[in-house]
Amino acid sequence: MSDAATRPAEDDIDSERAFLSAARAALRRMHRSVVETETPQISSEDSDEIWQNTVYRLARERRAEALVDLPDVPLFFGRLDYRSGTVYERDAGVPPTDADRVYIGRRHVRDADSRPMVIDWRAAVSAPFYRATRDDPQGVRLRRRYGFSDTAELTAYEDEPLTGAATGADSASALLVAEIERPRVGPMRDIVATIQPEQDHLVRAPLHPTVCIQGAPGTGKTAVGLHRLAYLLYTSPDRLAGGVAVIGPNRSFLTYIRHVLPALGEVDVAQTTVEDLIGRADSGQAEAPEVQRVKGSARMAAVLHRALWAHVTTGDDNELVYAEGSYRYRVTTSRVSETIQTLRGATRYHVGRTALAQRLAHLVLVQMERRGATPDDRDQNAVARSKPVKQIVDRAWPRLTPERVLHRLLSDAAFLAQAADGLLTSDEQALVLWSKPYRSPKSAKWTTADAALLDELADLIERTPSINHIVVDEAQDISPMQCRALARRCTNGSFTVLGDLAQGTSPWAVDDWRTLLEHLDQPDAHIVVLDRGFRVPAQILDYAARLLPYIAPGLDNPTSIRSNPGALTIAEISHEHLPESLVLTVRKKLKGDGSLGLIAADSDIGGIYQRLLAEGLEAALLGTTADALETSRLVCVPASLAKGLEFDAIVVIEPARIVDAGPRGLQRLYVALTRAVTSLHIVHAEPLPAPLWGAPGWVAR
Repeated sequence: MSDAATRPAEDDIDSERAFLSAARAALRRMHRSVVETETPQISSEDSDEIWQNTVYRLARERRAEALVDLPDVPLFFGRLDYRSGTVYERDAGVPPTDADRVYIGRRHVRDADSRPMVIDWRAAVSAPFYRATRDDPQGVRLRRRYGFSDTAELTAYEDEPLTGAATGADSASALLVAEIERPRVGPMRDIVATIQPEQDHLVRAPLHPTVCIQGAPGTGKTAVGLHRLAYLLYTSPDRLAGGVAVIGPNRSFLTYIRHVLPALGEVDVAQTTVEDLIGRADSGQAEAPEVQRVKGSARMAAVLHRALWAHVTTGDDNELVYAEGSYRYRVTTSRVSETIQTLRGATRYHVGRTALAQRLAHLVLVQMERRGATPDDRDQNAVARSKPVKQIVDRAWPRLTPERVLHRLLSDAAFLAQAADGLLTSDEQALVLWSKPYRSPKSAKWTTADAALLDELADLIERTPSINHIVVDEAQDISPMQCRALARRCTNGSFTVLGDLAQGTSPWAVDDWRTLLEHLDQPDAHIVVLDRGFRVPAQILDYAARLLPYIAPGLDNPTSIRSNPGALTIAEISHEHLPESLVLTVRKKLKGDGSLGLIAADSDIGGIYQRLLAEGLEAALLGTTADALETSRLVCVPASLAKGLEFDAIVVIEPARIVDAGPRGLQRLYVALTRAVTSLHIVHAEPLPAPLWGAPGWVAR
């Protein structure tokens, strides 16, 4: 790229600023038009008209919200100048007369005459902004990128010619690099202006099959997943009308990403955790990792199936006698038992109960017809609701709740042994069996692992509603039973699965994606590896990669397009001087721009937070307040909550204590070391874990 291309004339800047102002005015006009459009009056009491009117009103409110002009978000970030006279019909919203110049932004903006001013980045005509090269210009003669201030004021632009002979080696876009490295405070921003070609191919991948992205730290896998969902909602709205959801590892992470989709114009997407999606009460009771592993195993699905259907019995006293007047209709015990056996396990539990009552009633009606009667549906339902039929159904096919079944399974050793025979070893049965059984299902304190078991039972009893697409982030930490819970909520849809096997920190973390995809019922998913980082400097990635042979030997070391010789520093401090040194380090780091995250073992972070407050530093403790990431530049982060987050600078305190805090401590340390966009500073008094010995960087003793 030539120097001249990066130094535009002032009158060009002024014209671009004027266009931006006009586009903002047009967006406000579009928003006002939607808000002022009256809802059609209901002309009758017809419930269908009321329903349609309600749907129309809600859709209008969502559309109005999507058209809100966010003051700190530029309406456009790029421009494509096509070859003169070239007509592109890839997007119906671009008339041939305007096809030579296209502004690319986060949403469509039209002028008062409905002519496009800004084209949504998801439109087909926008794709060359991310994919066009000199070798394959795709009809584009020039690509322009814009630079903006933090208040969305247009400050610069940069032109990249894509036609003619190259004047030398093309350099990286200065504005692109500046946007990637721009200091940040608060939640995650969208990356729509900086999407790379390999990311764009994943963003624009079709709805089917499921896409699974193995992404190293800093490769943008989370952003790719969110932008892919925004793209699918734009290109396949009808196929996603049944609903979509984003699943994150914890609520802190969801707070971190919550502004990305709204900034892209998508305001109607559920963002939740697996636990909240399942919706079962979690007492917060801790369980040993080995107990969680057994409860999270896919084998538990078969155990639960046996436990539920073990409640259906034939018995020897199930003769049905139905009286009508002075006549008695009898269905023998053997016939009743045969009917029960036919239905047992062939359908969902509650459906089977209803079907059994109807089948028994039918057997009675057959006898009525033999006597010359002509019973109809009313007679059928009357018999099915009669006391004799209800008594047999309640005795042979009792009404159950998930809690009742699981309570019996975990408190009755004999019942557990029967249900788990050949599926769980005796040692595994002993692990999951309650040592002190709760008196009733209502008094039981259910754990996170129990919630997935209850959800499995609930689906065996009654069908779980399904939606059309689910984005699962940090999927490597989801148990097989939790995968099954997600799979049944997307039975006819598809997934975007995001994660990193090296960052698996849960007791049931997987070692390969194919196994997890089988549990999600997506065996044909397309697995893609992203190992070229854009966010984390190479010095930090190379240092953290020393852990990979121990935590994920099958993964290649990630690379980074960014290098910062001063990105990594390590300070070994004596125990007595560590608190004072940490405070001095924090004060020094806060003199720069951007956010600062302090990561330590969960048991240590509270004390560190209190020390910072005592020193007069304005800090927030992640996990205690919902807006910690939005209200403070300085955030204290428990190592267990660091996954998925990014800060400009990171201080990791006592890596050895992070490792010693749990059975997957090295994985948790790998997560902590790779959260920095600009610099990583390690402070320790205890010896570093063995894989990190001899690391490069400045070492203070």
